[in-house]
Amino acid sequence: MSNIPFPRLQPATEQGPKAVLPDLNIRLVCPDCKNPVPNIVEEFASGDLVCGDCGLVLGDRIIDTRSEWRTFANDEGDDPSRVGAAANPLLDGAQLDTVISRRDGGSGMARDLNKVHGRANAVKGEKNLIQAYKEIAAMSDAIGLTKLIADIAKQLYKRVEEEKLLRGKSTESIIAACIFIACRQENVPRTFKEICAITRVPKKEIGRCFKTLIRTFETNVSTMTSEDLMSRFCSMLHLRMEVQKAALELTLKTKELGTLAGKSPVSVAAACIYMASCLYQQPQSTKDVAQVTGVSEVTIKNSYKLLWVEKGKLLDEKKYSGFETLPSP
Repeated sequence: MSNIPFPRLQPATEQGPKAVLPDLNIRLVCPDCKNPVPNIVEEFASGDLVCGDCGLVLGDRIIDTRSEWRTFANDEGDDPSRVGAAANPLLDGAQLDTVISRRDGGSGMARDLNKVHGRANAVKGEKNLIQAYKEIAAMSDAIGLTKLIADIAKQLYKRVEEEKLLRGKSTESIIAACIFIACRQENVPRTFKEICAITRVPKKEIGRCFKTLIRTFETNVSTMTSEDLMSRFCSMLHLRMEVQKAALELTLKTKELGTLAGKSPVSVAAACIYMASCLYQQPQSTKDVAQVTGVSEVTIKNSYKLLWVEKGKLLDEKKYSGFETLPSP
């Protein structure tokens, strides 16, 4: 498999057989030992290349390619700053540019030099990438996503830019689709409404970008289920663990019997959470559940009505003390 993140699903087919290239590897063999697997020792102190079996000097004045740990700092200790920062795989170019400081005592000349130097050394397209990365990081922080998910979204956005996909689509739509796919891939799915709330992009637009990216790149996106959303919704409603477990069991039983067949995973999760909270005498209003899950109150009430009709099959009357006190729809 390719080392490129998010490779294409249908790579370009290679035309004709590959050309046989000459072997350019250099093999150094001791002329006395003639061992096919030579034991060559590099003595950097003397600068010699010596055969470890017979001691014959094979070369002199060799270059020491190891890291030199001489420090150039005024204080004692290592000075790792001289090697520069680590290269950012999300950006192109050598990334070895020197940056002129903006601080010069208040004259303003350093700031002007910094601007001119930045424009002269700017890599084509890098400014747009950096701005998109900042937006992805800000949106990820807004909905509590980890840095890992944000980095995956950045990698996917870079692949979209490299392949020149989604031309004509707004940057916000592409960013929203990348965050949505990154969440699905790391098994912390977010609903379309949650992504729409932070990006202010219509759901249809995100859906179009999402489908295009799924058809183009190899991703490990799994289908979102009600179980994936249960723990997060219950936590946001401050429900006890026993309520969360009951809601999860109710969701699995609902799927098994097909009680809410045709309903979206978010609607199923909302109705099961509402019913489980009533079972444990910790009822949540449909308004609170709707506000957290993004499902309308009417949808929750209609789904709950179907669950209430089949409550004898879905719930164990002996296990739940609040079975008889369930509110009628």
